[in-house]
Amino acid sequence: MKVLVIGGGAREHALCRSLSLDPDVSALYCAPGNAGIAEVAELRPVDALDGAAVAALAGELGADLVVVGPEAPLVAGVGDAVRAAGIPVFGPSGEAARLEGSKAFAKDVMAAAGVPTARSYVCTTAEEVDAALDAFGPPYVVKDDGLAAGKGVVVTGDLDAARTHAAGCERVVIEEYLDGPEVSLFAITDGVTVLPLQPAQDFKRALDGDEGPNTGGMGAYSPLSWADPKLVDEVLETVLQPTVDELRRRGTPFSGLLYAGLALTSRGTRVIEFNARFGDPETQVVLARLRTPLAGVLLGAANGTLDSLPPLSWSDEAAVTVVIASHNYPGTPRTGDPIEGLAEVAAEHGPEAYVLHAGTRHEGDSVVSAGGRVLSVTATGEDLAQARERAYKAVARIRLDGSQHRTDIAAEAAAGR
Repeated sequence: MKVLVIGGGAREHALCRSLSLDPDVSALYCAPGNAGIAEVAELRPVDALDGAAVAALAGELGADLVVVGPEAPLVAGVGDAVRAAGIPVFGPSGEAARLEGSKAFAKDVMAAAGVPTARSYVCTTAEEVDAALDAFGPPYVVKDDGLAAGKGVVVTGDLDAARTHAAGCERVVIEEYLDGPEVSLFAITDGVTVLPLQPAQDFKRALDGDEGPNTGGMGAYSPLSWADPKLVDEVLETVLQPTVDELRRRGTPFSGLLYAGLALTSRGTRVIEFNARFGDPETQVVLARLRTPLAGVLLGAANGTLDSLPPLSWSDEAAVTVVIASHNYPGTPRTGDPIEGLAEVAAEHGPEAYVLHAGTRHEGDSVVSAGGRVLSVTATGEDLAQARERAYKAVARIRLDGSQHRTDIAAEAAAGR
């Protein structure tokens, strides 16, 4: 099978790494990719938002499967263009991807499907915003209705900060605050059959102790030893399957990766948000534990044959990923700084620990930073404590001027708290 992956972040590096280890994958391409992905896949230039260009590239390469990684190309309908060219695609249609592209649309789908979620108001004026904030009270949860690269949500006790964020959004969803721990659960679906993966937990805040601004994610771990063993089955029954069934009923079937961000509240499990693609950085730890070869599962989703696949196989090991971010992230990040220590990690810590590139590029013989989140250092171990120790030993080998990372990823879970 020849596979083309679209995107250039750590999620795509994790996907390409897994696909490169799949014996059924005879050729692997990534467009546009990054400096790390270049080690496992052949890079090609493309405008990831241009459906016609992506379809043309897939045809030129003779791709048997196209995997669209990021949300923006999915919402832009890139998957539709590739499907129209007769090439199987892992990723939903532009219409179905509105589940992530519009939080108001997602709320409407959940209401119709009977999916438990936070009460909310969709607001377009300052008066509506003030009324919604007053109705729910602090802490205030304010979400940009559209795509915002993981930075469209503000959770704050500061009324002025909530109003300011809302004022910067064309349309905003204001909802009740959900208490309890958060869980990320991915599911692969062909629009009928839903195949849940293993749950993970990520860390959104920039600083230790869940302080600082929201980010795209500073680390993650899996498995969740503290979670109810029946959680996955419960979410499949009450969230994932009803959502997929409702989208099919509407004539916009969803195939690809359905991501449910969940809050395990005192009143039961509630959906915080849906995404229409693999989440970053949870993908890094979930795929680190997946033993089933990936390509056949993704192709089954694209071709509508998931029901014929055997159950997924998982490692009993734990996985931890720690994000190394550039100076000033999540503000305007500094880029172009050289990254050192990558070869040392590969030589001294592999294969238990490895580096997935998020925002990097080649500059001559050097690898330099090219984004806010630069690297995802991922490690596996017999338990979370060992995986965590390996990940942070590898992090210590990386040198990037002005970089930052959290030191407490999975710390409480590893300690049994």
